[in-house]
Amino acid sequence: MSPSIVLSVIVPVFNEQETLSEFCRRATETLETSETSYELIFVNDGSSDGSASVLRDISAHNPRVRVLTFSRNFGHQIAVK
Repeated sequence: MSPSIVLSVIVPVFNEQETLSEFCRRATETLETSETSYELIFVNDGSSDGSASVLRDISAHNPRVRVLTFSRNFGHQIAVK
């Protein structure tokens, strides 16, 4: 049985393909130093670049990463909500 998730970090994404991999690397590195069980939830808010593809690749290699994809841009407030 895996430990219960204590911390969920929600990251709204809109056309961020250039920075996603580095952000995920840094966030994971930082969160791993804590002894808290965590997950990263990326909310792809209707990106028109390659963000969805980058997020799929990241989540395929990191079980702590989850991805939600909106059909269009609703705004970062909705993405966080």
